[in-house]
Amino acid sequence: MLTRLSMKPLAAACVAASLACAASCASAADKVKIGFVSTLSGPSSALGIDIRDGFMLAVKMNGGKLGGLPAEVLVADDQFKPDVAKQLFEKDVKRDKVDFMTGVVFSNIMLAALPEALDNNVFYISPNAAPSSMAGKDCNPLFFAVSWPNDAYHEAAGEFANTRGLKSVYLVAPNYQAGKDSLAGFKRTFKGQVVGENYTKLGQLDYAAELAEIRAAKPQAVYIFLPGGMGINFIKQYVGAGLGKDTQLLLPGFSADQDVIGPVGQAMAGLFNTAHWSPDFSNPANQKFVAAFEQEYHRVPTLYASQGYDAAQLIAAAVRDTKGRLDDHEAVRKALKAAHFDSVRGTFRFNTNQYPIQNYYVRTIGSDGKGGLINKSFNEPILKNHGDAYVQGCAMKG
Repeated sequence: MLTRLSMKPLAAACVAASLACAASCASAADKVKIGFVSTLSGPSSALGIDIRDGFMLAVKMNGGKLGGLPAEVLVADDQFKPDVAKQLFEKDVKRDKVDFMTGVVFSNIMLAALPEALDNNVFYISPNAAPSSMAGKDCNPLFFAVSWPNDAYHEAAGEFANTRGLKSVYLVAPNYQAGKDSLAGFKRTFKGQVVGENYTKLGQLDYAAELAEIRAAKPQAVYIFLPGGMGINFIKQYVGAGLGKDTQLLLPGFSADQDVIGPVGQAMAGLFNTAHWSPDFSNPANQKFVAAFEQEYHRVPTLYASQGYDAAQLIAAAVRDTKGRLDDHEAVRKALKAAHFDSVRGTFRFNTNQYPIQNYYVRTIGSDGKGGLINKSFNEPILKNHGDAYVQGCAMKG
């Protein structure tokens, strides 16, 4: 079995043969089958649950169908373990013969499992994890990132730090691919001095040592990428240590979303973060999504939920536009690339590497008028029609 993500000659030949299948050799399917693998248990499970709920909401709103075909979604928990995800991908691809795979939250888990889909000519639609390698040298015609390039939120945050006149920043992120991409993105746009850079253990929940180092470094601001339970614990401990009084905390949207705001509480008020989406976007697709999500799940959707919803809508558009001929992989790829669906983020299109070109905004956390807190977006994007720094390394041209 091939295990590398870069396409070896045999894998490349198989993909080319599959994508070259003419429409005449494909017939309409009687249903669309999707393997959904995500982190649904443990401290980081809120992220996977939100992606799942957003995805399944789209299916429900379409009457149990995607693109006019009945949708069978095989949901499974990777338990935050790469080896478990790999086994689940293999089961979905080889035994259950799914048409699409989706769902994974974390880059390290996705990179471990992804070859099971790509080497067997199954499309992977990423609702979250989007590592830099897959945007560049390891780009693949079967891989589509519906979310964002790993670096993009952090590039936006670096630019925002410049507009705030910040000259010194301390950086914290987990020691895995997305963490490395995140801080690389921040440093790419930030014009000031990075006075400290700390890569913590993935899943770490105690940050006493890191907070002591931050206090000693005396930066003007701290920028973190710590999604889920990691971010919740860091922010609580940061505020508890009194660091928020003198040192500004800047965040990407992942570390300042509803799944973090709820557990942390009022300490989140007034904090800034960067994102490609916000619950207050006024486009009709987003208003419909937010209202339906709140009605179905009795909570405000997060970025993760919005991405799960858009991932389902992209699949639906491809099924619809190919008239259900899912065996014609070239037609499916072209339909996915065209992205003829109404995204909750507004304007959406793919770059040549099949990563999004989109706007990124600054959000601030304020009152929701009901005694709680919610993100509110600035009107003008901090980065407009922004792609990624790796697309030139991708051999795909269209």
